[in-house]
Amino acid sequence: MTAQPVARPQAGSRRPKKGGVATWACAPGFPPAVIFPFTPAERMGTRNIYEFQMLMYRPLYYFGSRGTPEVDYDQSIGEPPQWSEDGLTVTIRVKPWKWSNGETLCADNVLFWVNLMKVKGARYGEYVPGYFPDNLTSYGKLADDVVYFTFDRSYSKKWVLMNQLSTITPLPRAWDRTEDGPANASGDLDDVEAVYEFLMAAQGDIVAEGNEHRTRWAGSPVWSVVDGPWRLKSYTLDGIVTFVPNEHYSGPNKPHLDEFRQVPTFSDEQQYEMLKAGDVVQVGYLPLSFASEPTDDPTKGGANPLGHSYDLVPQVAFCIRYFCLNYNNPTVAGKIFKQTYFRQALQSTLDQDTAVTDIYQGYAYRQNGPVPMIPASGLVSPRQREGAWPLPFDVDRARALLEAHGWDTSRTPAVCVDPGRAGEGIPAGTRLSFKMRYVEGRPALTELMRRYRDDAAKAGIELRLEEVYGSVLVAEDGPCEPGPGQPCLWELCCWNGGWAYHYPSGEILFKTKAGGNFGFYTDARADELIEKSVTTEDLDALYEYQDYIAEQVPVIFTPNFPIRLFEVSRDLGGFEPVNPFGMINPENWHYFED
Repeated sequence: MTAQPVARPQAGSRRPKKGGVATWACAPGFPPAVIFPFTPAERMGTRNIYEFQMLMYRPLYYFGSRGTPEVDYDQSIGEPPQWSEDGLTVTIRVKPWKWSNGETLCADNVLFWVNLMKVKGARYGEYVPGYFPDNLTSYGKLADDVVYFTFDRSYSKKWVLMNQLSTITPLPRAWDRTEDGPANASGDLDDVEAVYEFLMAAQGDIVAEGNEHRTRWAGSPVWSVVDGPWRLKSYTLDGIVTFVPNEHYSGPNKPHLDEFRQVPTFSDEQQYEMLKAGDVVQVGYLPLSFASEPTDDPTKGGANPLGHSYDLVPQVAFCIRYFCLNYNNPTVAGKIFKQTYFRQALQSTLDQDTAVTDIYQGYAYRQNGPVPMIPASGLVSPRQREGAWPLPFDVDRARALLEAHGWDTSRTPAVCVDPGRAGEGIPAGTRLSFKMRYVEGRPALTELMRRYRDDAAKAGIELRLEEVYGSVLVAEDGPCEPGPGQPCLWELCCWNGGWAYHYPSGEILFKTKAGGNFGFYTDARADELIEKSVTTEDLDALYEYQDYIAEQVPVIFTPNFPIRLFEVSRDLGGFEPVNPFGMINPENWHYFED
């Protein structure tokens, strides 16, 4: 019997009520591991940033809260940027919002962050060498509430706003200190290293998987200074995270709720059982493996098996999904990954179309390039928009590619019989056998990986599957360079995600040594096309870049789907519109007056 939805109360038909607790059952595998918003690459992710840090520490510019892929200046700390006539200098006025300790937000708070990036950029997950702040000839403050940035050349103004200024999260003066007392990292680069070390010590081990050090965050004199709508009340040993309103929040949309609680889950099955109970959580997600009725529109969804208590609200984000290859692996595996023909063969054995219908019940769609296909935008190249996918599912083509480059595919794993054609550093006798590690607790992903393994084997590629707890996976299989105590031996890593964009120009993911370039891919032509795409407003440059990446497949693109199929209690209002960049706004959530 098909579940029938119940009419949701219309906006304005009932009055919001002050108070109450809303509980959210979070996705398995990724507890918040970093509270210091200067997040390293190995901990960049939706759970850490969009569901945790941004509730407490607002970025200079806030995106997507009206349900559109644009800046929301009302929710932003920065006023709209003002550009000089020559297009080189941008000036920004900082709104006089308050920190929870009474400090007023100011230019120094912005410069504190920029100086951290100047000195410690390599430890920030969105830093790209050569770009912000390296591409500045000067920066500073013009007044207590005004900062300026002068660039080394003319760049796309949209790109600067969406991908450069968006990286800034103002930091309070209260954090500008060391164990010995106040410092001046906002004004003196020499102070930055010691202040960074102090803040990282207050943060605790970013790799440790236990919660003991996280239980101290709520009472910390550092992390309790916030400017967002929420502050952390507690983080328990068993991973329950509770927020309460920041009574000093200066922005719009102050919280209605008394508490917002996030509870961990450890599998899709546990999540579904919690939702079935009906009164345990107000917000959760429908696991794709439990979507019992197919849909032909992933932006709206189909029949809801939990429709007796919840509304199904897909959050289609401006993102791509893929898994990474480790180009820095010092073994022959790293040499193989550098061969374009091998990556093309690997991509050609992933049957996205069948997965969309059979595994994801129509809640997914193909993703064969570096720019999201949904939500629809003019940013997708005409070639890809018209369906000219460069690497469709084709096991025969994959096998032919390998054979043409010296591999005997009559067996699995295939064996190198002609090193001269296989590529530099690949000796005769090498076998195409790789360990594919992927996040546990997600049945749909597990089924995708199993089918992928079977299809890849038909072309001679052996994938040895291993499920790993998500937080462990991304910590162990993150960006690395071989060296003492750093073997860097991971091969293929799939965390069931990818990257959420503001503007999809690619520098954060595929530029040499970029923070989000987890596998350390490097390609001179890709670097050149990325550089071209960020220095012009002409979309042809973006199209040329994305078509090149789609053919080079520096990562293996996987089916894309909404980042969350939210299940929202019918008792809870204020949930929509959903944010197309992945953020959440529980300050808007509320119960109704009787």
